[in-house]
Amino acid sequence: MRMLQFILCGLVLAGSAFAQQNAVRFTLEAELPKVAPGKPVRLRLSAEIEKGWHLYSVTSPVTPTATRVVALPDSTVTITRVLQQKVAAKFDPAAGASTESYEGTAVFLVDAVLKGEVKAGPVDVTLQLRSSACNDTICLPPRRRLLTASLIADGAAPDAGAGTIPDGFVEAKVGAAAPVGAPAGEGLLGFLLGAFGWGLAAIFTPCVFPMIPFTLSYFLNREGGLRQAAVFCLGIVVLFTVIGLAASALLGAGGAQALSSNPWVNGGIGLVFFAFGLSMLGAFEITIPSGLLTKMTAASEGGGYVGSLLMGLTFSLTSFACVGPFMGALLAASVTGDKLQPAMGMASFAAGLASPFFFLAMFPSYLKKLPKSGGWLVRVKVVMAFFVLAMMVKYLSNVDLVLHWELLTRERFLALWVVLTAMPGFYLLGWLRFEGIGKDEMVSIPRLLLGMLILAFSFFLLAGLFGAPLGEIDAYVPSSAKASGVAFAKNDLPGALARAKAEGKQVFLNFTGYTCTNCKLMKANMFPRPEIAAELSKFVLVELYTDGADAVSEANLTLQEETHKTVAIPYYVILDGDGKTLRAFPGLTRDPQEFLRFLKG
Repeated sequence: MRMLQFILCGLVLAGSAFAQQNAVRFTLEAELPKVAPGKPVRLRLSAEIEKGWHLYSVTSPVTPTATRVVALPDSTVTITRVLQQKVAAKFDPAAGASTESYEGTAVFLVDAVLKGEVKAGPVDVTLQLRSSACNDTICLPPRRRLLTASLIADGAAPDAGAGTIPDGFVEAKVGAAAPVGAPAGEGLLGFLLGAFGWGLAAIFTPCVFPMIPFTLSYFLNREGGLRQAAVFCLGIVVLFTVIGLAASALLGAGGAQALSSNPWVNGGIGLVFFAFGLSMLGAFEITIPSGLLTKMTAASEGGGYVGSLLMGLTFSLTSFACVGPFMGALLAASVTGDKLQPAMGMASFAAGLASPFFFLAMFPSYLKKLPKSGGWLVRVKVVMAFFVLAMMVKYLSNVDLVLHWELLTRERFLALWVVLTAMPGFYLLGWLRFEGIGKDEMVSIPRLLLGMLILAFSFFLLAGLFGAPLGEIDAYVPSSAKASGVAFAKNDLPGALARAKAEGKQVFLNFTGYTCTNCKLMKANMFPRPEIAAELSKFVLVELYTDGADAVSEANLTLQEETHKTVAIPYYVILDGDGKTLRAFPGLTRDPQEFLRFLKG
């Protein structure tokens, strides 16, 4: 749902602070007073966090929130690794991702090497720090600070070595969740259960379901059939886990984060879903090379456990055309977790896919109760195709948002989703012709109910096209450029002031962020209220984004800090036509009357 509330907490050197937002104090010191040039040095970065605030870890999965420590090119040291205190990852439903944060105090150990060209004598070691924090109502945008520690470069100083990892610390690799003492939490568990469920759902596809009776008859007619069925299932798990491990290796520690935001990667995923969708509609067929399948099948016919294992691998390859969309969605969903999460997810998916085979091998009498293969499998494939194409739209929307093209606006996005979700409903009711339903075929009760349910979902999306809130689905849909039907001018305060002066109105200025959840909570849940919307319509509305990486965001942040002595967002200001501040409202509130009083003054 809403992307993320976390934007920087004040980054502070000893004696340096935001005037009113001194939420975190940082100090940097060398653990040894003397270090020989070219030798390792350990630096201790300590954070003192004000009560009620949270500082995010180096491995916090969503990039804007994570703490970053780097040595600039002209620094006297080169960083080799960063250690952080163990922290349990907790799933945040609002953010839709696991987050890691500290309260009270936090310590990071920076292992570095003093550059060999450093001359003997006193040396200042300067590191650049970027971090994020929030409290319950406001967040501070990303800021960079320079921290300095002093030591003496002495060629005769003893070699401290690389340094061990102290108890309670782990190596912090950027973009990967750090190992923790406790389980990763409900985020990972929910992901694995979801992957298992997708594996079960993949059973009911045309490439898999018809294979069940044939495959089980192969085992049940042989000695040790149950054990061989177990080995067959192991073959399925092995292949999909290898795919997950390959994804983990390719993504690496930082690549998973890139997968979630890189426009090229999102565009590639979108094109893959486009290909699968067209294939499932019958435009063409995606197949594994026949030569590879022939060799695998011949090897599996040798019998024994090796043959059963190879048969499991062959089955996995032949089912690829149908399970590919599940796999693609699963790998894309794994980007917010540990670097091994793709492998764990694929193993869980494969276990779900293989479990019905093992269950039916244990209880073969249930084979007779399975529905017969037929037209319903083709109908499943066609319905899936439209939802796969809907996923394609989602990933292309990610590209549009990152590159600021503004082609897939909320209205256009929802229009495409309305069409793509209505078509399978029309198909099931016999109003749209694709394979799987005869021209004069009667509509069965299950088809009627499912078709009506899908159409109801499409009409629900249609309501969102005209401004109705979509609840949880809003997490996957681009944000509207309007609040309560009134458009906000974006990053154009001079234009808003000019218009206000010409129309004799006041300006409602919203300091906001692209990734600020509290900002989105206010815009989605407070601004649309009838009494709030009525008051907002009396203002010229303008929003200034302060958390972007571009020069405009930096200018907006500087304006907020210099004018209002704070960098917290959301932050609301009422201005007159000359730009004079009349009143301000900091942070999030869930009390409509409180916000209404602010608007009315």
